[in-house]
Amino acid sequence: MIWMLAAAGGATAASIVVPLVVRSVVDGPVKHHQTSGLFELGALALLLGLLEALLIFIRRWTQSTTALGMEATQRNDLYAHLQRLPVAFHDHWQSGQLLSRATSDLSTIRRFMSFGLIFLIVNICTYVTVIFLLFRLYWPLAILVTAGSIPLFYFSRNFTRFYFTAARLMQDQQGDLATLVEESAQGLRTIKAFGRRHQVSSQFEATARLVHDTGVNKARLLARTWSRFDLVPNIQLAVVLVGGAYAVSADKLTIGGLVAFVTLELMLIWPVDALGWIIANLQESMTAADRIYEVLDSEVTILDRPDAITLRKDAVRGAIRFDNVHFAFPDRPHVEAGRAVSATDGAAPKDSNTTTAKTATTATAEAAAAAAAGAVTEVPTAAGDARVVLGGIDLEIRPGETVALVGATGSGKSALIALIPRLYDVTAGRITIDDHDIRDLTLDNLRDLIGVAFEEPTLFSMSVRENLTLGRPNATDDEVTEAIEVAQAGFVYELPWGLDTRVGEQGLSLSGGQRQRLALARAVLGRPRVLVLDDPLSALDVHTEALVEEALRSVLKGSTALIVVHRPSTVALADRVALLQGGVITHIGTHSELLATVPEYRSLLSAEADHDSDPRPTTIRRAKLDARDALNVN
Repeated sequence: MIWMLAAAGGATAASIVVPLVVRSVVDGPVKHHQTSGLFELGALALLLGLLEALLIFIRRWTQSTTALGMEATQRNDLYAHLQRLPVAFHDHWQSGQLLSRATSDLSTIRRFMSFGLIFLIVNICTYVTVIFLLFRLYWPLAILVTAGSIPLFYFSRNFTRFYFTAARLMQDQQGDLATLVEESAQGLRTIKAFGRRHQVSSQFEATARLVHDTGVNKARLLARTWSRFDLVPNIQLAVVLVGGAYAVSADKLTIGGLVAFVTLELMLIWPVDALGWIIANLQESMTAADRIYEVLDSEVTILDRPDAITLRKDAVRGAIRFDNVHFAFPDRPHVEAGRAVSATDGAAPKDSNTTTAKTATTATAEAAAAAAAGAVTEVPTAAGDARVVLGGIDLEIRPGETVALVGATGSGKSALIALIPRLYDVTAGRITIDDHDIRDLTLDNLRDLIGVAFEEPTLFSMSVRENLTLGRPNATDDEVTEAIEVAQAGFVYELPWGLDTRVGEQGLSLSGGQRQRLALARAVLGRPRVLVLDDPLSALDVHTEALVEEALRSVLKGSTALIVVHRPSTVALADRVALLQGGVITHIGTHSELLATVPEYRSLLSAEADHDSDPRPTTIRRAKLDARDALNVN
């Protein structure tokens, strides 16, 4: 920055000295019709011109590299902060808004830092220096030139007041447009399948029209202000020419002095003319910085405690315990013009409904103990607040045990398993691994111990191998092969470049079942101590599901697993089943026990079973038949 300012100051000084050299030429050799000193003054002017050009090159090269480096650092910091922010933050923000902040907004700040800020400093220094020299040459005209700053100040004040609002509006609208483009690209198959191309195009055109109209309004405001900035120095120039000629005729100013005065006054046209552009660039940069700080100021709520510990993976047994766990999703912020604002609608506090939840917890404490002994237990359902997802969960999973989590849609199954890797933090209560509160472990250590597969598999635009080893970058080839075999994902070897084949954005070049199998292979890679699966087989056909389940049994024997189950066949993988209703676990027991004693459980499984009439392998078909037989008996 120092070198940049020094080069800019030197180049400006060289350009200001040139009119003074011209004055010496006019009042010396030209006036006296002599050639003495003419070549020396000409050489000096040439040298100043070359020096100015060299310093301008140094300034532009330095400011460009510095500004690009600052932009890269800011973008890295913003991206790192986005990675640290909790999932709840990303639940409420449009990806297009975040994308526009990480790209166009940072570029806007970079343009101001590399050009606008430097020109602002240089132009102010130029203006002050030139005014000082004009007073030295002829102060009456200098006063007139200085008085021109009054209307300039008035114009700029009105301009900044309106342009800031317009700049912010356009940047937010560009974020909305980016979101629309991204969603349209990702949902292209759905759009085409439903024949909604024209509808989506109309929506895009309407949004693009808003951006266009706002941009036109900005341009109109800038053009009107810029023309006023141009008018002031041009009027001053006309007055200076007339007044200067009169001063020369009255012997109050030399001809060389008049030439130097006019030349210096012309040097003020660029600083004044650029004032509108600098102010506009400053306003856009301020709004861009405001939008970026909306993200940077967002609190990172899920982070390591100061005294967080790390557990050795080979020493972890995998005992999981939910102890009076309550959870409510964080308040959803209002999003206005792309900006997330904290909700003010009087949402219930985090510990709301605690009394009701504790009542349920008292019963579930006894339930957990009985369940550990293999007995079927019943727990009262908490009548919780609509915002509360889990209202008092007590569940113990023994090392190496597999527990299936069954419940109707919206009962909180996915929220429950998202608490284990701390994608969300519990509102109250605690979750432990080997009697260690998971919040006492470092996030890296916790997530290294856990393998996760979600119902909606996410693949990245990278190779199959990179997708598989995303959570275990040091996995060996043998471990990768084993994970592929467990997930029955051998189709990867038939891809054009095998494991090095890029799957494309969102993995859409693969079928839903193939994506789900790769996600499952990624979860079981390295045999994690704790395995969390959210209905991992929902997209598989009957035959593949049976093969995956058979191979998955060997993995589950060495890991503690919690599996969200929607299909009756998957229940056969579990040692025990927990029925989740209304945010609490109401029944815990083996599959056969729950079938025999819990009507709600039978209803859930039989409803799923009735949707599938295909023949199944023995272990899968048995689960369905058990459900139907229990219904017939009862």
